[in-house]
Amino acid sequence: MNEDNKYYRIEQAARRRSNIRKAFLYIFLIICALAVLFPFYWMLLTSFKTQSTYNNEYVPKFYVTDPTIANYKEAFTAVPLAGYFLNTLIYTVVTTALMMIVIVPAAFAFARMRFPGRNLVFSLFLSMMMIPSELVIITNYVTITSWNMRNTFAGLILPSITSVFYIYLLKENFEQIPEELYKAAKVDGTSDFKYLLRVMVPVAKPTIVTITILKVIECWNAYVWPRLITDDRSRYLVSNGIQEIRQSGFGRDNIPAMMATVVVVSVPLIILFLVFRNKIMEGVSRGGTKG
Repeated sequence: MNEDNKYYRIEQAARRRSNIRKAFLYIFLIICALAVLFPFYWMLLTSFKTQSTYNNEYVPKFYVTDPTIANYKEAFTAVPLAGYFLNTLIYTVVTTALMMIVIVPAAFAFARMRFPGRNLVFSLFLSMMMIPSELVIITNYVTITSWNMRNTFAGLILPSITSVFYIYLLKENFEQIPEELYKAAKVDGTSDFKYLLRVMVPVAKPTIVTITILKVIECWNAYVWPRLITDDRSRYLVSNGIQEIRQSGFGRDNIPAMMATVVVVSVPLIILFLVFRNKIMEGVSRGGTKG
């Protein structure tokens, strides 16, 4: 009986220590979550304040006493934000589609096809990831300028239609598919292209969806390259539009309207991530796991 009580007390003590550790962990995670979410909350809060209310708040308030949507109307009238949205949508859709057309066959070639120097070529591909992005931007700028593609959608899109990292991620995922399936398909006379579309792409769908979403986010947030290659307002993306608003008197004087503009630009990406967050996590975990 005493022995049973002893084990019971030990078990209770271990359970208490485990609960305490979990409590501290949850508190730490909550603090981290608040630190990450607070800027978004402050941005959204400020966007509903009037300019006079914001300017008269010597001590910032964490609530709105007189909310208004006038800032959102002003964001679309101060600059042609709707046109910037359309340009960004075209740039994002076309760039993402072309990139998938490039990287899927490339990943398949490195994962399944056998040709001389395959490993060496792939190693050279990976080594490109170590080149500073600034050097690549300079090279791309010189190339696009020499081809007279500044202020065109082609000049915006071409440098972004491939990605060594996404090829690597998709290749790792393709290699998890048993090679016996590929050999059996070849025995049956199936072409490589047909095998890719009917077997590998459906199996790797979570990773492909993840890459697509990440590319969409990357294109939507693009700033340096569009800013460098475009000075025609008819080709501005939303990132150029935000910079234009910030540099103008409208952006410097009316901070609530500026925050409303940022909210409008950010909402599509936030919705996209919330809808496909499970796909993103699944695709990344599949791509990073072998065996």
